[in-house]
Amino acid sequence: MLVIPFVSSLLGGGVVVAVLAAAGDLGQTKKTVVTTIEAAAAPAPSNASQRSFGLTPHEAYVKDAPGVAFVTSTIVQKSESPFNVFGEEDEKQGTATGSGIVIDGNGTILTNYHVIENAIKVTVSFEKGQSVEAQVVGKDPSDDLAILRFSPDGLRLHPLKLGNSSTVQVGDPVYAIGNPFDLERTLTTGVVSALQRQITAPNGFTIDNVIQTDAPINPGNSGGPLLNANGEVIGINSQIETDGSDGSVGIGFSIPINTAKSKISQLEKGGTVRGAYLGLTSITVDGSLAALNLPVKYGALVEKVEPGTGAAKAGIRGGTVSTTTAEDGPVAVGGDIIIGIGGKKVKSSEELASDIEEKKPGDTISVEIERATGEGHYEKKTLKATLGQRPNSVENPNTPEG
Repeated sequence: MLVIPFVSSLLGGGVVVAVLAAAGDLGQTKKTVVTTIEAAAAPAPSNASQRSFGLTPHEAYVKDAPGVAFVTSTIVQKSESPFNVFGEEDEKQGTATGSGIVIDGNGTILTNYHVIENAIKVTVSFEKGQSVEAQVVGKDPSDDLAILRFSPDGLRLHPLKLGNSSTVQVGDPVYAIGNPFDLERTLTTGVVSALQRQITAPNGFTIDNVIQTDAPINPGNSGGPLLNANGEVIGINSQIETDGSDGSVGIGFSIPINTAKSKISQLEKGGTVRGAYLGLTSITVDGSLAALNLPVKYGALVEKVEPGTGAAKAGIRGGTVSTTTAEDGPVAVGGDIIIGIGGKKVKSSEELASDIEEKKPGDTISVEIERATGEGHYEKKTLKATLGQRPNSVENPNTPEG
């Protein structure tokens, strides 16, 4: 039977091992799929995480490995068969494997959304061959997070301590524990290589403040913990940079644990978490737009406003004229420039998206803008916008949305 390699819908490229085959013929051949992502520059971190002591790698492993689960998802994906002249869909079944973090004694696991995406069954395994079926309780595709729950009866659970990712500093030693290539509870070591990176979530939205590490992370590490020298979880290992090979090239990315902590209570209540949404696309005002003679050297230039959204109802305007800049290619100009949200300065389109992410659907915000009035003149205005709920996906994953 022909084995068909699983093609992940994760736009940013996760590190989950996935195998997809014709239903009833699983396990013959495996192939990993890892896609490449780009990283943004990192500002100087604080000195809050400087430390002169901590656990050795062995001590961290003994302490935390029992709290790392091996997550196996049975996945069903529909696709149109190239051999079917009637355009009917084929249903293919396969498995995806990753990792998970035990966060309490009640049978709750934190993992990546892309580990359980499209899953019809999820199994979690622990030390000594203990394996149980788990239910997907909550999903957050925009932050690549998911909560699983299982019955803890008969199991001795080892919840991991969740640390504070805001105190992390470049150069800090880190440990990663996961199940790369189905090799259960593997330890790798390294340092924090950079901060404030950005990666793309499964639904195309941007995840900010990501931790970069050189601790080897491979397919199957997805959802596992990145630990500091004290054995505390500071990140959730999620994606890797790749040169076209299947394995690590020394650049991995972890979602900050503070991002997860802000969503856990909501995820535990069930359903899919969908954050606040303003409803526009924008580009950062910087030196690359100098030829446009804009009135400010910072902010988010609005290119497009989605009809019916909070941005549209507030009267925010997108660009109407397309032009080309030396660095950014085609740009829709003439739209409003957002320079502040609620009195807070907005320096970039990424910062705008981050500020909106911190809000809730239904919140009303003030939006400070610079608006073109003609003949090179601009006026400052403040508009009121009520935030809606983020859609399931974004059309252009390369353009920050708010």
